[in-house]
Amino acid sequence: MAFAEQGGLPSLEILFEHMADAVYLLDPVTSNILWCNRAAYADLGLQASEVLHHSVLSLQKDVQGLPQWADIAQVIRTADCYTFVGRHRHQDGGEIPVEVNTTHFNHQGCDYFLSVARNISKRLSLDEASSTRDERLRFALEQAMDGLWDWSLLTDAVYFSPQLKRMLGYGPHEMTPHVETWKHNVHPDDRDQVMSLIDQHLRGRLMRFEAEYRLRNRNGHDIWVHDRGQVCERDAQGRPTRMVGMVQNITDRKLLELRLEKMASIDDLTQIPNRRSGMAALDQQIALSERSGGPLSVGVLDIDTFKSVNDRFGHAVGDEVLYRVAVLLRQTLRPSDLVYRSGGEEFVLVLPAAGRETADAIAADIHAAFEAKDWEGDLGVPDVTVSIGLATYPQDQPQLHKLLDQADLALYRAKEIGRNRTCRAGDLLAAPAPSVSPID
Repeated sequence: MAFAEQGGLPSLEILFEHMADAVYLLDPVTSNILWCNRAAYADLGLQASEVLHHSVLSLQKDVQGLPQWADIAQVIRTADCYTFVGRHRHQDGGEIPVEVNTTHFNHQGCDYFLSVARNISKRLSLDEASSTRDERLRFALEQAMDGLWDWSLLTDAVYFSPQLKRMLGYGPHEMTPHVETWKHNVHPDDRDQVMSLIDQHLRGRLMRFEAEYRLRNRNGHDIWVHDRGQVCERDAQGRPTRMVGMVQNITDRKLLELRLEKMASIDDLTQIPNRRSGMAALDQQIALSERSGGPLSVGVLDIDTFKSVNDRFGHAVGDEVLYRVAVLLRQTLRPSDLVYRSGGEEFVLVLPAAGRETADAIAADIHAAFEAKDWEGDLGVPDVTVSIGLATYPQDQPQLHKLLDQADLALYRAKEIGRNRTCRAGDLLAAPAPSVSPID
């Protein structure tokens, strides 16, 4: 970018090169740096070629990915000046705290962002001679934590630290300093629990407030936080008047925990509960039936001749059949029912509050759904059928903990007498027990 020299004065380009602040001209869509002055790269230990035509996200540590950039760009377009306090990466691996002020403009039909980034390291340093002990303590806490809040219970005014505002995507002068601002950002599903924990602490039932919950940032995304707080001031009657707390962003850890929990409870192939979590759910339903005396039915379902599908079409097709079977079962069962993969081609049906008649009807619906599906057209395999063994408490089995075993025996009977059918545990009393386990 060139700027003409006029009337003997230095050109605008020379003026920009001598600015102490970094200046960037950005493409709002791609986030690419179209032009920058010397401070924009030299202060970061970089060369101009390492900055120009690269994404500004490569410099910024607090904005990750184009989706988040698109959200911020939308805010910039609607603001006269968007202020963001963040951190720029230095070439040596360190970081530089910066305050970035961004404006938008249109030139010859093209939109641009103009950002001025100021190094605020000196502003953040403390003058020991003029700082009080409380100020130094607050400074240390603010720098050590992702966020700090200070709530006056008398006025409901809340101080939000710059780090907390930055964590939620706000500038240093944004976020109304009131408790309702915070309440509004707490995820609706977490709000009651969080407020209950705070109330218990204020009433002296908990030594301190501590919770993990979701906070919504300015762009509508939820982040997970670990929030801890405690009453620090009381009036003459001992009533709490001030409460302070610290917030830590635990989104990465929480998402990892959720993924691990899912891996531990969900069958990776069929995306339904695995045997471990399915058995836990069955135990819960057994306990409920024991307390209420209500009926409970359990079914064991096996895909007929599944080994031949693997042998003829390969395991990839076999895996797809297993997945489609799981989908079909979820679609056919009632919302209150549960299906989990027990292993191989075997699935277990847990049918709460289902007596014999209801369980028989559900099994009939399953057979009908398998018969109606075009397996040949969808996967190129012959029609897939299933055998089902059912056991119902209390009609078939008065002992709840034997339901699964009884349903399993009924399944063997169904496969022995021809497959593609349902047999009941109660019917085994009138039929000879299978002497040899049927081969799939």
